[in-house]
Amino acid sequence: MIRLVICACALVLAVAFAGTAAAQNAMPALRANVTVTGDIVRIGDLIENAGPVADVPIFRAPDLGTRGVVATDRVVEATESHQLIGIDTRGLSEVIVTRASRAITPQEISARIAQALEGQYGFGAARNILITFDRGVHTLNVEPSASGELQVLTLAYDTRTARFDATIDLPSSAALRQQSTRFFGTAIETIEAVTVERPLERGEVFKASDLAMQRRPKAEGAAITAPNAVVGMAARHPLRPGQTLHEADLMKPMIVQRNDTVTIVYEAPGLTLTLRGQAQDAGALGDTISILNVQSKRVVQGVITGPGRVQIVGTTTRVVENTPQPSPQSDSP
Repeated sequence: MIRLVICACALVLAVAFAGTAAAQNAMPALRANVTVTGDIVRIGDLIENAGPVADVPIFRAPDLGTRGVVATDRVVEATESHQLIGIDTRGLSEVIVTRASRAITPQEISARIAQALEGQYGFGAARNILITFDRGVHTLNVEPSASGELQVLTLAYDTRTARFDATIDLPSSAALRQQSTRFFGTAIETIEAVTVERPLERGEVFKASDLAMQRRPKAEGAAITAPNAVVGMAARHPLRPGQTLHEADLMKPMIVQRNDTVTIVYEAPGLTLTLRGQAQDAGALGDTISILNVQSKRVVQGVITGPGRVQIVGTTTRVVENTPQPSPQSDSP
C-alpha cells in the first residue's frame, strides 16, 4: 500500500513538472488581432508566450476607439533586441491592434440635451424633443474605464428661434476634455402624427396601408395622431406622400354620386312610400341632397341613409302628390 502511494505521488509530480516545462518551452506565437486598453502596446499584447519580456512596451497604441495595423516584419524586428527569437508568425503578414474605448454616440449626446430641456422653456417629455445639430456630430471616444453619466454643463435656449447652445462633460474622463464638447443646433417638440404614404385624389377612401406614423413638429397644428380615426374616411382634396393629416383633410366617403339612381323612402306612422329617384348631387352618409322624382319630374330634398337610399325631407302631402293616383272605381250600390 505504501509503495502504491509513493508511485502515485511521483506520477503527479512528473505530470506537473512536464506541464511546467511545456509551458516554459512553448514557442512564442504572433496574435492576429489584439485589443489594448492603454496608450502603449507591449510585447505580450502581440505575442503569446512572450515570457519575461511580455510587459516590455514596443509600440504606441492607436487613438481611442480606433485600430491600426502593424506589419509582421516590424513586430519581429522590434522584439529581436529583447532576445525573443523563434517567433511563430502563423503565416500572418500583419497584426490588427484595436484601442478599446467607451463610445459616446451622437444619439447619446442628443438624448442628454433633450433630457436637460425637459420641462423647461415650455417643453414636455424629453422623448418628444427633436434635437438637430448645426454640423455633423461624430462619436466621442473616452477611456473604457470612464464611468458615470454624461452631463450637460451649460445650456442656453432661445424660444423664438428654437436654437440651443450646450456644453457636455464626463467628469471621470480626461480624454473628453481634450475634445470639442460644445454643440449648437435647434430643439423642437414633436408628436407622432399620421401621414400619407401615397398620392390620393379627392374622394379616395383611406386604407391602413395608405398611412404611416412620423414625428412632426407640434407647432404645425393639431395633427391626427390615431390611424383608426382616418381609415374608412375619404380625402377632402388631393394629398401628397408624406403630408401630415388634419381633420380638415378628411370627409365622409361619398356613397351616392350625382345622377345615381336612388330609392326615395318616406316613412310616417302607418305609412311608407317608396319611389324611384335620381340624385342631383353627390353626398356622404347623413348629407342632405336634391333628388329628382323620375315619375313627377319634381325635385325634393332628402337625407342619405345608406348606399342608394335617401330619406325624404318634406311633407306627406307633397310626397303623395308626387305619387301616381289610383284609377277611379265605381261606388258600390
